[in-house]
Amino acid sequence: MTEPSRPHRGENLDITHKRGKPTLRTIATIAGLAVTTVSRALSDAPQISLETRQRVHRIAREIGYLPDRAAQRLKTGRTNVVAILLDPHEEVVGFTTSIMYGIAKALKETPYHLVVAPNFLSTTNAEAAEYIIRNHLADGLIFTRTEPLDARVRLLLEAGFPFICHGRTEFSTPHPYVDYDNFTFAYEATRRLITKGRTKVAVIMPPKRLTFCQHILHGFMTAVREAGIAYEVPEIVDLDTPADVLRDFIRSRAAAPGAPDGFVCPGEVSALAVISGMSDAGRTLAADYDIVAKETSRLLTQLQPKVDTIHEDLTAAGEDLGRILLQRINNPDAEDLHLLLSPQINFPIG
Repeated sequence: MTEPSRPHRGENLDITHKRGKPTLRTIATIAGLAVTTVSRALSDAPQISLETRQRVHRIAREIGYLPDRAAQRLKTGRTNVVAILLDPHEEVVGFTTSIMYGIAKALKETPYHLVVAPNFLSTTNAEAAEYIIRNHLADGLIFTRTEPLDARVRLLLEAGFPFICHGRTEFSTPHPYVDYDNFTFAYEATRRLITKGRTKVAVIMPPKRLTFCQHILHGFMTAVREAGIAYEVPEIVDLDTPADVLRDFIRSRAAAPGAPDGFVCPGEVSALAVISGMSDAGRTLAADYDIVAKETSRLLTQLQPKVDTIHEDLTAAGEDLGRILLQRINNPDAEDLHLLLSPQINFPIG
């Protein structure tokens, strides 16, 4: 049995100013509840009514209550931390901010906190993940830029450690993921260029080691083969190529025979580099060539409205990553913890 809440009109939140750092007892005094009831309410125990849980959480927020994470870890064995292992890359504008904002939204009404674990250059991806597991720095891990046989996924599956990745793998063992449908992106982007009358299309590919490279290539090749048009897949540049190097490559390619007149760019930085390189070669966007680009920040829409874009909502992806990881943490046997997000296509008419 839980102690019923006693009605308190005009709850006195000023009590904390006289007693220093707020504690469970502070919340209990304000709410007129037992300390054990407050503790259970903050843990979202189903035995406590939703109304009481919401009121306790509200009071905790208003008085700035923060749980003693060391004590919680000793009591429950949990850190109440979710870690995101970042593999920084400059191609996707606002990637880190958008993903983290979405994850934070998913964690907002939970006891979990988000911490960032950068993958330092002195370690491999797997070593960075192993460090988090070995030192029990988090209850769950999120990471990005997956590879077909990603060493992090193998390690985490073998350890039974809760995780979710942004991107798929080729492991036969099911595991949680959220991914973007890059096949459909590349297919629809290429079809758009063909519809606009372009006769030779090119795609700026992701690095070959990444899983979504295969999805991009499959979508692109499906579209060009259906149409029977010429195509080009550059081998010496990719999405991780510095923008100035990609620009110089495009400028040189535009000056050579048989240059492409349509480009699929799976990122905004690559699209801007292509525009710059083509401009340097004397080519005019929407006249001599066209681009369809994946957009994550609305940057191209504002700066280059003649570029057709297909949107990827990274904030929504982050929110899904956080939500599904929490399900995995709370239920190790949960199934179907994966999601494939559809591209947001809204090409202008005409």
